[in-house]
Amino acid sequence: MTSELTATIALICTSAVLNLYLCFLVYRKRHLYSNIADFFIGYAMTITIYCFAAAFSLLAESMVEVKIWTTIQYIGIAFSPPLGLLFTLKYLGTKLTPGIYFSLLIIPVLSLMMVATKDFHHAHYRVFQQDPSLGLPYLYLEIGPWYVVHGTFTFACMFFAFSFLLIRWKDTAQIYRPQLVALLLGQFIPMLTAFIYLIGLTPPGIDPVPIVLWITSVLYLWAINSSRLFTILPVAKDAIFNSMNDGVIVLDESNRLIEFNQAYKRMFPQINKKMTGKDIEKVWKDLTEEPLLKNMETNVVTEITINHSIYQVSFSRLRKASGSLIIFTDITKLKTLQMKLEHQAYYDELTQTLNRRAFFEKGEQAYSGAIIHDVPFIVMLMDVDFFKKVNDTHGHDIGDKALQHVASTCKSMLDEEMIFARYGGEEFVLSVSGYSLEKGEKLADQLRMKLESSPLVTENLTITITVSIGMAIANTDTLEQLLIKADKALYTAKRNGRNQVSTFERVEII
Repeated sequence: MTSELTATIALICTSAVLNLYLCFLVYRKRHLYSNIADFFIGYAMTITIYCFAAAFSLLAESMVEVKIWTTIQYIGIAFSPPLGLLFTLKYLGTKLTPGIYFSLLIIPVLSLMMVATKDFHHAHYRVFQQDPSLGLPYLYLEIGPWYVVHGTFTFACMFFAFSFLLIRWKDTAQIYRPQLVALLLGQFIPMLTAFIYLIGLTPPGIDPVPIVLWITSVLYLWAINSSRLFTILPVAKDAIFNSMNDGVIVLDESNRLIEFNQAYKRMFPQINKKMTGKDIEKVWKDLTEEPLLKNMETNVVTEITINHSIYQVSFSRLRKASGSLIIFTDITKLKTLQMKLEHQAYYDELTQTLNRRAFFEKGEQAYSGAIIHDVPFIVMLMDVDFFKKVNDTHGHDIGDKALQHVASTCKSMLDEEMIFARYGGEEFVLSVSGYSLEKGEKLADQLRMKLESSPLVTENLTITITVSIGMAIANTDTLEQLLIKADKALYTAKRNGRNQVSTFERVEII
């Protein structure tokens, strides 16, 4: 055995041992890693088999032994490139489907079968014999048609793995690029060596690829120890980070901006990479011209409105790293829908006044406040006179307009603290705090006269609308009891000729 052959076998065995060590290292710590470790173990194991079989092939003393070890080599030669591509895809966060597995593993299975049965069909190697000049373990080979298929597939797997990693270079943070360099070279070195071998620029009779695989093993070991390969997958992280719908900014322990995703860029287009490293208070002021939100030191969730958009903002300190996250969720549509639903729940659709349910909720609160502060509290029930006649004579469309006219006319005369609502049908209700009985009667009469003097005018009609009003003032009553009194007073106003105000207390006195 020549010294050159001895050195070759030594380098190949070094590649095999290093890859075997990688398998054990990653397997032993697999509980610390994500399931990407399983793909790497499979990838490294096939390379280990490839290298050991290549070394034993160079030690073979007969063509029978060479053929056996060559078949074993193809477990690595055929399967390591697609497994490397699967590892890369998983690293990049690609969802792997059964179809992807089948398409990447069917050709390796066929290639292994072709090599194992090569003496029967010569489809993989037309000629497979010892080199006539150099003798064993050197080989003279002539490739067959399936070798072309196998070689093209193998090169394509390494090329695409390299290309996919290279495409992500720009999107990978500077601190994680050494990890990416190791993976890029791990694909590029065997791909380049295989290409040089195929075009005949290497010494004849020996496959040079397993000789250089120790270099890729060292690179992977360095990546695991220095840039926490498997523990932190920055490329997969970036893929997820930038595909999120929520805007995210990352701060260091001094609250300086170190990262933001694409969703945040869409929310605040003014942000750019030049702001990286700046204090978040200054960045926030540049983006919004508003002071930074408080309580950044604790995990809180709050809502802010910026440029007519509503965001839910959550602050979170990172437990295993120094720094924090601020997550922005655009809830504008949700809030708009929520406000619309709340409006529908509390407002009458026709008149756009509060509905009966809202009146009781707000009225109870106002009534309780009046009792606590010892101020008068008045309730008025208002009924549109002869409303059925308006509907029967002019139709329901005019009837609806009449109700809208009453509501808008009354609201124009009322203060914001007064609670005005459609009570049901043609009835409206009004509660007033702080008004004496006499002042309440005056307000009710002003409403009645305003409506009487402001007829409903349509394209073809002018209709005078009047109302009857019954009112009552609280005297240790509940709101429901007060409404019953107001209803009795309203009945009196209608019985006495309508278009008038009747007060429960005065009716009772009389």
